Amino acid sequence: MKRIVIFASGSGSNAENIIGFFQTKKSISVTHVLTNNQRAKVLNRCKRLNISSFVFDKNDFSETDKVLEFLKNEADYIVLAGFLWRIPSKIVEAFPNKIINIHPALLPKYGGKGMYGMNVHKAVKDNFETETGITIHFVNENYDEGAIIFQAKTDLEEEDTPQDIAQKVHELEYKYFPEVIEKVILKEEIG
Repeated sequence: MKRIVIFASGSGSNAENIIGFFQTKKSISVTHVLTNNQRAKVLNRCKRLNISSFVFDKNDFSETDKVLEFLKNEADYIVLAGFLWRIPSKIVEAFPNKIINIHPALLPKYGGKGMYGMNVHKAVKDNFETETGITIHFVNENYDEGAIIFQAKTDLEEEDTPQDIAQKVHELEYKYFPEVIEKVILKEEIG
């Protein structure tokens, strides 16, 4: 059984979608959700879904090895689902090509520090893009620069608002993120 630990900072809709997808799988399961935000709505979702969760702070994450040691004991893969902090190099080094992130744009466009959530969708709108999408990628030490695993696109209309764009992107996230995670893990196990 391959174990996924999800990191999330906010509402957790992607985390819930991933948890639901893997609940019926025999070889892969989501075992924990970790968050850096004690008020994150993902914690309520975890209670409802009976998934173990805990909150950590910057010190636990970057200065000590508390989070790293937890992951070494509890995770085979790490999935970032709306997690806003940069992953420390010690965690990246401990899980090479086993940390998967989703970004709400077609990287390399609209990536980097500060480019998350509505910031991305507003930038897409402000630049009159005719399409956007999602990028699922491995995580390295830099924001949104890891090797791309998968991208999916959606067309945009001139009248689309940033909220409309967000909705189109969410639909892609929900459709593809769990499937791509599963393919990465199964490919790793076979290969």
